[in-house]
Amino acid sequence: MTSAVFRSTMNAPAQPGAPGPDAAASARVAPAAGAPDAAVSVAAGTRSAAPGQAAPNVPHGARRTRTRTATDWKDLAGRIVAPMLGIALMVGVWALVSASTGSAIPSPSVTFAQAVALFSDPFYRNGPNDQGIGWNVLMSLQRVGMGFGMAALVGIPLGFLIGRFAVLSRMFNPLISLLRPVSPLAWLPIGLLVFKGANPAAIWTIFICSIWPMVINTAVGVQRVPQDYMNVARVLNLSEWKIVTKILFPAVLPYMLTGVRLAVGTAWLVIVAAEMLTGGVGIGFWVWDEWNNLNVTNILIAIFVIGTVGLLLEVALIRLATAFTYEEVKS
Repeated sequence: MTSAVFRSTMNAPAQPGAPGPDAAASARVAPAAGAPDAAVSVAAGTRSAAPGQAAPNVPHGARRTRTRTATDWKDLAGRIVAPMLGIALMVGVWALVSASTGSAIPSPSVTFAQAVALFSDPFYRNGPNDQGIGWNVLMSLQRVGMGFGMAALVGIPLGFLIGRFAVLSRMFNPLISLLRPVSPLAWLPIGLLVFKGANPAAIWTIFICSIWPMVINTAVGVQRVPQDYMNVARVLNLSEWKIVTKILFPAVLPYMLTGVRLAVGTAWLVIVAAEMLTGGVGIGFWVWDEWNNLNVTNILIAIFVIGTVGLLLEVALIRLATAFTYEEVKS
């Protein structure tokens, strides 16, 4: 009975508008053999549409593009709008303080006009004690560079030695703990006594305040090198020079650059106070000279110049540290 029904079905004539067996077979084979993209698109359309509903006519990736655009605007607001709001808040508070104190504190508009006039010719020279703000900033940077450079030449090798050898660590730790908390300006009279000059005394002050962050951070970095690295060096019978250059230096470099960044920030803070006491050409002396002339507007401009230069130094060293810092890949 079943076979008879099957034969009648196979031999029955095709109804008008209904596909025959050959057409159905070709419909089943054609997507797989000749149109894989069509098959994928049909499958994708079937997945995107709910049962009994037509697939929505939404361009592919439109929702993702809208989400990405919203995220970009949020990032832009966080990076630009928020800092601008902070600056606007500072200027607003400044204007209120200026209005409440009368003419004692110059207003932001008066200070800005004076800054434009001052920076129109920052490198003029009318004598040894009357020079543009550009020359004063360059002289301060020169002192910072000399003192910091000598501190790096002494402090970084000393930090390697203290971190590498336990005997030196025990010997120098009490000295560092005793001398590091001393105010840098307390060393200025010693510099004046020894070097008999204001300029070398200021450089000496920068040296003594910059050396401690580099010594401490370099020593800590050496002590935190994994012991497995040192065991491999011992098995390979590497020389001390190979250990320092091939193992310690790459591992300690992030710590060392952090010490350098802290040292430069401290040096730039100290040079202003040192130049106020020693005189000569420099941004610190320029601030003190403007105070003697009761020119508060130029003092405010100098404050912004000092902050801007310090910020640029900080950003440059952070970029340098980021370029040489690596992260361990976690499996």
